[in-house]
Amino acid sequence: MRLWSSPVTVSMRIASNARRIARHARHHSALAQPQPRPAPPTSGKTDPYVLLAPHLEQLRTSLLTLLGSSHPSLNAIAQYYFLHPSKQLRPLLVLLFARATNGLGAEFPQVNWAADNARARQQELDAPLTRKDVLCDWNPSMPDHTASFESAFELRIPPPQPSPYTPPPPLLHQTHSPALTHTMLPTQLRLAQIVEMIHVASLLHDDVLDKSPLRRGAASAPAAFGNKLAVLGGDFLLGRASAALSRLGSNEVVELIASVIANLVEGEILQMKGNGGEAAPSSSSAGNDIDLKCLHSSPLSTPSDKWSIYLKKTYLKTASLMAKGARAAVVLGGCREGEVWKEVAYAYGRNLGIAFQLIDDTLDFSSSTAQLGKPGFADLRLGLATGPALYAAEEFPELEAMIGRRFGGDGDVETALTLISSSRGVERTRELARVHAEKAREVLAFLPRSEARDALEGLTEGVVRRQW
Repeated sequence: MRLWSSPVTVSMRIASNARRIARHARHHSALAQPQPRPAPPTSGKTDPYVLLAPHLEQLRTSLLTLLGSSHPSLNAIAQYYFLHPSKQLRPLLVLLFARATNGLGAEFPQVNWAADNARARQQELDAPLTRKDVLCDWNPSMPDHTASFESAFELRIPPPQPSPYTPPPPLLHQTHSPALTHTMLPTQLRLAQIVEMIHVASLLHDDVLDKSPLRRGAASAPAAFGNKLAVLGGDFLLGRASAALSRLGSNEVVELIASVIANLVEGEILQMKGNGGEAAPSSSSAGNDIDLKCLHSSPLSTPSDKWSIYLKKTYLKTASLMAKGARAAVVLGGCREGEVWKEVAYAYGRNLGIAFQLIDDTLDFSSSTAQLGKPGFADLRLGLATGPALYAAEEFPELEAMIGRRFGGDGDVETALTLISSSRGVERTRELARVHAEKAREVLAFLPRSEARDALEGLTEGVVRRQW
């Protein structure tokens, strides 16, 4: 019996598998035919999506060059969600805060000078810190001098490289008078891409954990490619995001964005713990190698405990990326510790993110699958008690037992849907979302009046009025 294959045979098998996966992806995309989705409604004179439309389109186009891989199937899965229409809310926040605060920070002259100096020397953010053939081996989207594996790797002694930057002139160290410039720095544009990459990586992982068949009106990545490739695609995106993050030149920004990735994991674990009840049925299948009962501590006996867990999970999984992404944009604009602009960005993003997720949780009960682009009532079927269910339990105490067993009993999901529909749970959750959105709007008073600030104000209303 033959126990080995020649390198040629292995290569042929890999190529064949890659072609099959690519055909599979094209087939799912053709079946789905997603329609362009309108931006969330906003009020006021400045529509953020109109204001930044050229930047958002540029970000979407150039983002694909960061995702190149030598493996066709990895290329397909990494780019899959980027090719479907999305709200792009997270990069939008980064760009709006960049435009709303650039010129206000004490160190803006230095970072602006560094950006201009980098452009003059053609030191683009895409350039790696070390040779391309070492870092990229092999990224077809960055083909210059990358190792192709067609031959053995050769030792190359690079020529001496000049320092990419020269010290800023003494004039920049003089007192800076804050004034808006209405511009954006290359580092902030790249940050917007990084934030979206992390968001999409979390979607890939979430769709595996939640066994979701749809995303944005098309087949989800796990449905199109399988769970293993979806997980690997999410990991690949995080790797690409980390490499791009290292180029931004700010330790504070690296720390902020790295903590977001940790928050996403912490939030998922918190969600698996649920509301202090038993494990969800889907988590206790016989095929699991890990006993998820260890995730569940003593039951939470009070509604306030359940709400605390719910809102903390909401921050970790949704609002953290918005809050820290917005703060990071202001940091890249030269704001130092102690300046209020960073605090405004974080407070706005944190409150808007919680409002956004609260509305998302209400839409699970009030919108159709066609509107959502994914199945409705998914949270209940996953055993999750979101805001509408927690509020409904105050009116119908019998829901408490169902929440405790994560809607795992016979008929629990159907009964819970009936009780929630008969309660004010959805309405009260929307009211809570409006409270958070209003807090986000209030902090914008610290910013000078501008189109970007007006757009941020409109976004607070648009988020709570959206219907998808």
